[in-house]
Amino acid sequence: MAQLDRVIEDRLSSEVPLVSQIAHYIISAGGKRLRPALLLLVSGALGHQDPRRHLLAAVVEFIHTATLLHDDVVDESTLRRGRATANESFGNAASVLVGDFVYSRAFQMMVDVGDMRIMATLADTTNVIAEGEVLQLMNMHDASLSKADYLRVIRSKTAQLFEASARLAAMLNQSSETTEAACATYGQALGTAFQIVDDVLDYAGDSKDLGKNLGDDLREGKVTLPVICTLQRAGPDDAAVITQAIEKGDQSELPRIINLIQGSGGLQEAQEAAHQEALRAIEAIKDFPDNAYTDALRGLAQSLVVRRN
Repeated sequence: MAQLDRVIEDRLSSEVPLVSQIAHYIISAGGKRLRPALLLLVSGALGHQDPRRHLLAAVVEFIHTATLLHDDVVDESTLRRGRATANESFGNAASVLVGDFVYSRAFQMMVDVGDMRIMATLADTTNVIAEGEVLQLMNMHDASLSKADYLRVIRSKTAQLFEASARLAAMLNQSSETTEAACATYGQALGTAFQIVDDVLDYAGDSKDLGKNLGDDLREGKVTLPVICTLQRAGPDDAAVITQAIEKGDQSELPRIINLIQGSGGLQEAQEAAHQEALRAIEAIKDFPDNAYTDALRGLAQSLVVRRN
């Protein structure tokens, strides 16, 4: 991970001062670095130490960073990881354009890896993520959103990059199709679990731990699994209040809605769905070599489900 940070620092450089300033601002905010860590862990689990793995891990992190810069503009977010978002600090225009820079820098770095199949995978992944973002936009303020439609969005928007990160490690290792498919399954399940828990924490977490405000998803009109599960359990009056908030952007009943979601059993149902995805991830790597990296992958799947931020 230290080597990854050195690659990130080197490749973020630009002759345009504002580009470097904003790019470093969001990278230095911290974050879990889960996606590049996943690529490095899978590489280790497969007994593979290709020197290109750090470059590829940085590509994955840059793609993720670009999506954050754009997401915060779309969502009109003001707080991420406990401090002002880039768009809040530098403005929407600068954030969007620097997001474009980070995307294009990632594609420059893909060329350096020198593998057309890896480039194709990353290009396809970036395209699917963009489609997921548009799907989420189309689903905003739709209280009738189904669990299947919700899962389709998060598997495109979030889990796709997790899946690619694990698959890319297998590609670098020139693993068999079976092993590559197992890596992809692990990544997709892990990413799905991660996003479901993220959506649970929006109603059950601590704002200080999260670095953002509780109920942000509802304010933005996002229908997530905890809301879907709650609507299925709620009586007519309570369901009407939640639906009104989603469809009209009405925040006046936000404290009541958060209490409803917390007390309905909807959070527990969503949490169980995340747990099942974690088990699916662990099952996918059951035939991996028995080593410290594989143990870490199992532990990662288990820890993501019980995290607090």
